[in-house]
Amino acid sequence: MITHSSYTVEPWCLRETDLNLDVLAQSESVFALSNGHFGWRGNLDEGEPHGLPGAYLNGVYESHPLPYAEAGYGYPESGQTMINITDGKIIRLLVDDHPCDLRYGRLQAHERVLDFRSGVLHRTARWTSPGGRTVRITSQRLVSFTQRAVAAIVYEIEPIDGPTTVAVQSELVANEQLPRLHGDPRVAAAIESPLIAEEHFAQDTRLRLVHRTTHSALRVAAAADHLVEGPESTRWTAQSEPDVSRLTVTADLTPGQPLRLVKFVAYGWSGERSLPAVHDQVDGAVAAAVSTGWDGLLAAQRAYLDRFWDGADVEVEGDAQIQQAVRFALFHVLQASARGENRAIPAKGLTGTGYDGHSFWDTESYVLPVLTFTAPEAVASALRWRHRMLPPARERASQLGLSGAAFPWRTIDGAESSAYWPAGTAAFHINADIALAAVRYVMVTGDEDFERREGLDLLVDTARLWRSLGHHDAEGVFHIDGVTGPDEYSAITRDNLYTNLLARQNLLAAADAAARHRDRAAELGVDDEETAVWRDAATRMAVPYNDSLGVHEQSAGFTSLQRWDFEATPPENYPLLLHYPYFDLYRKQVVKQADLVLAMMECPHLFSEEQKARNFAYYEALTVRDSSLSACCQAVLAAETGHLRLAYAYLGEAALMDLDDLEHNTRDGLHIASLAGTWIALVAGFGGLRRYVGEDGEPDLLAFAPRLPEALSRVAFTVLVRGRRLKVDIGSSHARYQLLEGEPLIMLHHGEPMTVTTDAPLDRPVPPTPTRPEPQQPPGRRPTGRLTEEEQQAGTPA
Repeated sequence: MITHSSYTVEPWCLRETDLNLDVLAQSESVFALSNGHFGWRGNLDEGEPHGLPGAYLNGVYESHPLPYAEAGYGYPESGQTMINITDGKIIRLLVDDHPCDLRYGRLQAHERVLDFRSGVLHRTARWTSPGGRTVRITSQRLVSFTQRAVAAIVYEIEPIDGPTTVAVQSELVANEQLPRLHGDPRVAAAIESPLIAEEHFAQDTRLRLVHRTTHSALRVAAAADHLVEGPESTRWTAQSEPDVSRLTVTADLTPGQPLRLVKFVAYGWSGERSLPAVHDQVDGAVAAAVSTGWDGLLAAQRAYLDRFWDGADVEVEGDAQIQQAVRFALFHVLQASARGENRAIPAKGLTGTGYDGHSFWDTESYVLPVLTFTAPEAVASALRWRHRMLPPARERASQLGLSGAAFPWRTIDGAESSAYWPAGTAAFHINADIALAAVRYVMVTGDEDFERREGLDLLVDTARLWRSLGHHDAEGVFHIDGVTGPDEYSAITRDNLYTNLLARQNLLAAADAAARHRDRAAELGVDDEETAVWRDAATRMAVPYNDSLGVHEQSAGFTSLQRWDFEATPPENYPLLLHYPYFDLYRKQVVKQADLVLAMMECPHLFSEEQKARNFAYYEALTVRDSSLSACCQAVLAAETGHLRLAYAYLGEAALMDLDDLEHNTRDGLHIASLAGTWIALVAGFGGLRRYVGEDGEPDLLAFAPRLPEALSRVAFTVLVRGRRLKVDIGSSHARYQLLEGEPLIMLHHGEPMTVTTDAPLDRPVPPTPTRPEPQQPPGRRPTGRLTEEEQQAGTPA
């Protein structure tokens, strides 16, 4: 989309200069507003035309059965699907009895601007009705970061060429008609009219609807209030019915005399509280919003985002498109998480119903690393949600005959909702992903209270899982069999390297945390004997390696499999999972997404520089990137191993995943993990940010190893570390480290220890880039967007 002529490249906003119905659904995703608690897709104010209408509350879903042709023990019995709740953003307009539908009449001008600094979606339109009357429409929309339940819209209509009678209908609408997007009839049935009316209300300028879901038994309430400004002729009436509550405002307008409507909307939900309690909640929230007023909400929104950008901004010089993309990415990552408050971060955030609104391992492995350094309070919230899900995770582990906790592969409420065992239950690595997200959070924030309570619980239960899942062989080597790693084209393998190495770190971290908090560990039944068992399993963990090739194996025996015939695979047959049976994929050397490469990114201290280079080159030739999660990881390792132009190309692919709609499914919502990958590629890739794991009692430190590709003249970013604000400013030959706030910080620059203080910045030279043979990708799978057309077609070294 960003390459479309209607979309401009600007550093602090996303601007659409014309309305294009062909990409309407995609634009609704990129212009979505949310705060982690609820979200609104970027639908037009008038409701139609639309691609996918959407209003979502984090945690609100409907359940549906998961029948199987052949039943099996341990199969999940029901699935969960995020539903479209009461839509409060609709403001219909009639101009001299003609409905304002931009498909009719004549649209003379239309512009939308998503401002990353103010958090406001601006819209202006000039439309001539079928009756020949021209009007100017302006609106501003925000979902508040400071008042968690509240959104607000300012909607203004003004005639241009003569007197006009207008009617504005501000609505709360439940059970909107949706396009049929699901091929699965069970899912389609769950999301079609999922809300049962319990209460409807309309009086003066106030509206309210309360509904509940049929199967998940969740109660959802929405309320609205309005401020109306117009000429003396302005009148309004309110009416309601079970699924619609409406305020209708009419006025006779003349040029220069607009009608202005300010709409405040509040949402609430509960699986336990009574109808009066939930309806009082939303009434109170909307009353508080009216008291604050539009200007107050706007000022608070700007102040919130000013604080965020002070600790999160990334500056890029040399590529205006990447500069825009990284701020777009950070803004949407924040929107997906800021006010989640002990709820999940769905894979699509609250921008669409892709992946049924489920949360996956993407959260802990891609999104939380970014938030840990930019908005750590959101990380604590997301991890507390995982902690709240420990009881069902323990129950799942027991069902599988395991100890500890087995976290679900995909879920909304904590129950496993994946019906496909090989790419679901067998992907046990999610347990280590969660544990290490907690370790990272504590290391970067110093939140010892969290480690002592929620952190230790998570570490102990996941460590117990690994000890029960794995086993020692006759030589004492610890193996973990029958698992699926991040690469979903290789399933039910032995000793997946990513899983083993993260389980190793999980086991050691649990033992160390138990030693630091012996009283809490004793409450959990952990003693010295158990931690010794964990340490023994960790130190004896199997690490598959092919001596003849000189590379690590993605899983035991992987390098002995037949290689996929890439030369015979036409471009139109990607992604492979849509054109070839999994049976064939599972028995070949072909990689869907970074797996062993991701292991090297997460555990850099366990590989030598030469091993990283050889591994990266070997797996680069096998990786087809049929997942949006791959490009950013490949960018990081390409940069670390000296392939800076290739890293730059992968950065472009990660950054433009949604803005260019590279996977042709942005209409279903944004890829929040790939958006986070934009920051990862820049900060961990070109900034070289890593966690240096101290040995023999040494503390863990932050480490940087910055290097830039020729196309970029400067990359600067700010990170938050233990109450400090650190700015890293990278040029072609030098890097500057400046502590903007906080106590002195010890860290590493290309392995060299240094202490940075607020007294003066430290400048350090950037060492030369190592020269190595350029790795090759499978034919036709060169990264797009930042290599020349000749390089992509010929496979020329990047």
